[in-house]
Amino acid sequence: MASIPFNYPHITGKEIEYIADVLSQRRLCGDGKFSLLCHQWLEEKLSCRKALLTPSGTAALEMAALLADVRPGDEVIMPSFTFVSTANAFVLRGATVVFVDIRQEDLNIDPEQIETAITNKTRAVVPVHYAGIGCDMPKISRICAGSEISIIEDAAHAIQSNYDGKPLGTYGNLAAFSFHETKNLVAGEAGALIINDPALMERAEIIREKGTDRSRFFRGQIDKYTWQDLGSSYLPSELQAAFLWAQMEKADSILARRQWAWQAYHDLLEPLESAGLLRRPIVPEKAMQNGHIYYLLAPDRRTRDKLMEFLIKRDIGTVFHYIPLHDAPAAGKFSRMHGSLSITSDISGRLLRLPLSVSLTGEQIDFIVSSIAEFFRFDGGRLRRESLLESAKQG
Repeated sequence: MASIPFNYPHITGKEIEYIADVLSQRRLCGDGKFSLLCHQWLEEKLSCRKALLTPSGTAALEMAALLADVRPGDEVIMPSFTFVSTANAFVLRGATVVFVDIRQEDLNIDPEQIETAITNKTRAVVPVHYAGIGCDMPKISRICAGSEISIIEDAAHAIQSNYDGKPLGTYGNLAAFSFHETKNLVAGEAGALIINDPALMERAEIIREKGTDRSRFFRGQIDKYTWQDLGSSYLPSELQAAFLWAQMEKADSILARRQWAWQAYHDLLEPLESAGLLRRPIVPEKAMQNGHIYYLLAPDRRTRDKLMEFLIKRDIGTVFHYIPLHDAPAAGKFSRMHGSLSITSDISGRLLRLPLSVSLTGEQIDFIVSSIAEFFRFDGGRLRRESLLESAKQG
């Protein structure tokens, strides 16, 4: 079988047409026709107050840190099991990041750990919706209710996902999405900031426009624009927006195909989980999966690494995921741990991500699962594993 890449960005077929439209109009900078279409799509899908495209998910998090007025001496609580951008956005404002542990079930931040980590220095809590499966946002919201603690959702994985029927990205004061080429909807690089607190809407526009009221000027509300506040260049080009709009038009079919692939893996791997060879993802009852990531947990790091090598030799692209940030060299300078983070450390060493894309076929999924079954059948097989391969094929 031909090589199966870990990630294969989906192209809908309209991207070049829309980019050509931008070029023909000679309007290449941000907030043109396609940016506005993307903003409208996000606001309608999420029923949020305001959505603003950004050059990346990282930029959206940096804007959120500015809007939350994070300053030196503040503390920001988040999981260590996340990408470095989650922490950097707040470290850049001078805050100390406080890492807490995740839950075994869904690999999301543990609300009970949040509650015990809060101090009089806590300025924000940043839940990360790992693999597009939502954190327990109602519980996190209750913990922060009545305080001045901002909730900033890192929803980089979570486009079109929800928890208890409410879209992820709409629980917190602010939320950040990513449209990196590894995400469900892609634009190479791009992101979006979601503003759910109406008091932050005007300042969000100012921060995004280099600290000026330029957006009001373009709407004809003022006769000139000037420097008003902190800010930076947080607008993506209209070329990015045109590419992204082609993706958003097909978002529902992209979601359906990725969810199908996720479920196919889940069904075929059930016999291996039942035999105690691995663990499949657990989706809490109130959460949904949006087909962003399919992972498995091996019994230990050594088995995970050997399985990854075995699959790579078969041209199956597999990767592990986050190395915990609390183990990184910069952690001693910019963060502290709350608790042992033992679950984070354990999960990181056992997790393996499988290929998942819109183009992934049933035949490819069958080959991947059959290969996993074969690996376990021949690796120290005291158990009778011969039937697992056939079970995986039949699904």
